[in-house]
Amino acid sequence: QVQLVESGGGLVQAGGSLRLSCAASGLTFNRYVMAWFRQAPGKEREFVAAVHWLGSSTYYADSVKGRFTISRDNAKNTVYLQLSSLKPADTAVYSCAARPPGIATNIDDYSYWGQGTQVTVSS
Repeated sequence: QVQLVESGGGLVQAGGSLRLSCAASGLTFNRYVMAWFRQAPGKEREFVAAVHWLGSSTYYADSVKGRFTISRDNAKNTVYLQLSSLKPADTAVYSCAARPPGIATNIDDYSYWGQGTQVTVSS
């Protein structure tokens, strides 16, 4: 079955950086759009970033544009999210998700989900 496993979360000070990874198995990775979503305590899950299956196109939420970078390595079946210039408002559980070709920002458009990794940014 399809599995998405995130790693790389942790506690970091404001202004710091982290790199999240999501390892995928059980799917033809290079045929799926991969995305990152996040959910802060008491808030709805929200779109963060997505990358086309070829890695040639990326899309970001306005709140992270210029600070976060999504990338993928199809040889390793892994998608990454580089988080920089972190703010306390970025504190959330970050989850990766997969869908067939076609960039989308809606949660309901994604077929597969990981369990998530916690990112906590202290002020």
